[in-house]
This record gives sequence, structure tokens and C-alpha cells, in this order.
Amino acid sequence: MANSSSLEEIAKISALTCIDLSSPDVRSSVSLLKQACLDSGFFYVINHGIDNEFMDEVFSQSKKFFSLPLEEKMKLLRNEKHRGYTPVFDERLDAPNQIHGDYKEGYYIGVEVPEDDPDAQKPLSGPNLWPPTDIMPMWREVMEKYHREALEVARAVSRLVALALDLNFDFFDQPKMLGKPIATLRLLHYEDQTSDPAKGIFGAGAHSDFGLITLLATDDVVGLQICKDKDAKPQIWEYVPPVKGAFIVNLGDMLERWSNCIFRSTLHRVLGNGRERYSIAYFVEPNHDCIVECLPTCQSEKNPPKFPPIKCADYVAQRYEDTHAYLKSYK
Repeated sequence: MANSSSLEEIAKISALTCIDLSSPDVRSSVSLLKQACLDSGFFYVINHGIDNEFMDEVFSQSKKFFSLPLEEKMKLLRNEKHRGYTPVFDERLDAPNQIHGDYKEGYYIGVEVPEDDPDAQKPLSGPNLWPPTDIMPMWREVMEKYHREALEVARAVSRLVALALDLNFDFFDQPKMLGKPIATLRLLHYEDQTSDPAKGIFGAGAHSDFGLITLLATDDVVGLQICKDKDAKPQIWEYVPPVKGAFIVNLGDMLERWSNCIFRSTLHRVLGNGRERYSIAYFVEPNHDCIVECLPTCQSEKNPPKFPPIKCADYVAQRYEDTHAYLKSYK
């Protein structure tokens, strides 16, 4: 970059591995993914099967919703199952280092579970909240289609992850895991605000994701940063450039636990640069009742399990509770 005020002078630019999901050379893809998971826990996937025109439509629908008056959006305020709208500051991902919450608003869309289904009683499960069709006529149709297609991409990535951990290719794609997953689509809108880490002002505070993997689609505004070594002093942050048509994929805490820290859930954050920014995150966690415990291929006498077994729903629900404002504070 020739520009003297380029991002490289502010922070490093991360060179992430790019994995082609349409490649017939599975062995090569697994090798690339394994190295990326050992190195940073972040990588790009391309040729994933969701076409650019449809992605543009999802972003367009997202922008339409966030451009509504706040009073309209607040009618869809998230419920206790984390479905619906989250206002600016609702989430605080790095409380010790933030003076406010995150400078972003969002919208949670989970797997649609009817009210009379027994599964609707589980945490993070139940019917979604949908904007009125007279205001957003195409919204539900577009978002449900995206939800379905993103889950198929996640399943494809999970098969490569399984092979990279010396497991059967369908280990994570079994009925008891991704058969009935806690999969959450989250639309995000960052304000045209400039972050200042020294003052505790962030688009999104530093955090690792909670589940198995996350698929992230972004617009062309740079903002995402990763820290490959969270224990380094000082921490070194690198920008992840947006790539049109690609998902940025990162590993979550559950995969770190499953793999006994061989694969890492990497610290990341978002810094605002004075421009509005839109992104679409798709968080993939396994079945509510799935027990996450150290994989046999990731432990030995010299490397015993580092974490006790946990139930997926309990862990994820606790993390949501820890990072979001109390709903009663909005009354």
C-alpha cells in the first residue's frame, strides 16, 4: 500500500489461508485448514455455494431493517431466548476494558421452533421475532433461506475440521451434534463512530466466540482484528481484510475444548474507523444436549484433558447472559 496513512502503519494486516470448498482435493483442503487452525484459528472459505447476488440481497434487507426508526426496532427487542433486536450497548464483550458496551446494533435469528414444540422450552430455542410484513415484506423469506444455506456451509467446514482432527468426516455432522444445532444468524450494524482502545471505546470488544465455528460475511469496510496470542504482552492486533464472496471462518470455544487446545478459539474485536459497517455472523453450536469433552484423538498420558465435560446449552446460555444487558433494564 503506497498510501502513507495505510492500515499497515496502524496495525498489521493478517494474511489468512483461503480454502476452496469446491476443490476435489480434500487432502489438500484438510492440510490447509489444519495449519490455519494451528496458526490463527481464522481462515477464509470461497466457492461455498451461496451466490454473491443472494448475499447482496441479505445485506440489503439487513440495511433496510437497521434504517428503521429506533422505536420500530425496539418493538422487536430481543426476548429471553435471544431472538430479535439488540440496541447499541446491549452487548459488552470485554467488560473490563470497555467504558460502554459495543457500539453496534444487531438482530438475532435462530432455528425456528414452534411454541408448541417441546424443544421450545430449551434455552436459546423457540419462535423467532419477525418484523411486520407491511414494513419488511421479503425479510423473513430471505433470512430463513440464508439460515438454511449457511448451515450447509458450516456442515461442509465441520467435515474438514473433523478430518483435520483425525476423526470420521461426519463426526460433527451427526444428528446428536449438527442434526439439531443451536445455529444463530446475527445481523450487525456498526455506527459511523471511531474506536479508541486507549479510552475503552470499541465497535465490538475483544472476545472469542462461544461455539463450534462462526461464518462471517462482511461489507468492504475494514474493522475486524485478530490477536493470535492472547497471552502476549502487549497484545498484537492484525486487521483481517474483507474478501468479496468469501466467508471469514473462526473457531469457537467448544472446538478449543474438544481439541484440548490443539485448535484455538482466537481473540478478536472490531474497531470503528468513522464509517458505517455491516456484517452478518452465523454462529454454529451443536445440539442443546451435546456433551463437549476432550476428543480421544486429542489426549494422551502426557496431554490429559484440560477441561471438564460441559453441556452445550448450559455453556452457551451462560456466555450470552454474561455479555448482554439485563432485559429488565429496558422496561
